[in-house]
Amino acid sequence: MLSILRKARLKDKEMRILMLGLDNAGKTTIVKQIMNEDVTTVSPTLGFIIKTIDFQGYRLNIWDVGGQKTLRSYWKNYFEKTDTLIWVVDATDRLRVDDCRDELAGLLLEERLMGASLLIFLNKSEVEGCSRFWLLMPCLSADID
Repeated sequence: MLSILRKARLKDKEMRILMLGLDNAGKTTIVKQIMNEDVTTVSPTLGFIIKTIDFQGYRLNIWDVGGQKTLRSYWKNYFEKTDTLIWVVDATDRLRVDDCRDELAGLLLEERLMGASLLIFLNKSEVEGCSRFWLLMPCLSADID
C-alpha cells in the first residue's frame, strides 16, 4: 500500500480508496482491522461506510461499499475521484469464482476508474481448505478485449 501512496504523489496527500468485492468477502472486517476496531461481530454493509486514517503523512479515505448483488449496480456512484480500487476476493468461496471474475472485469472497463491503482486482496487465505492462488486465477484473469 505504501508503494501505491508513493507512486500517487498526491499534492494534498489525501487518497480515496474504494474497497469492493462480492458480499461476504470480508471488506468490512479488513477495514475494521486497519482501524483497530472490534471484529467479533460484523454485519453485512448495506450501502457504504467511510473510514479515514492518517498513515505516514497521508490521509486515507476508505470507502467500504456493500457487495450484495442488489447493491452492485450502485457501485458506479462511488467511482468518482477514486485513487485506488481494492478488489477483495474470498479465497473460501469456490462457488462464485466466475461471478467474482465477471464483476472485476466490469470494473476494469469503467472509464472513471481508468487512472486508479488496483490492488487485489486475497482474503481468508489462512482458512484451511481455501482455494489456493492458482485456483483463483480465473477470477483474477479477466478477459477484457
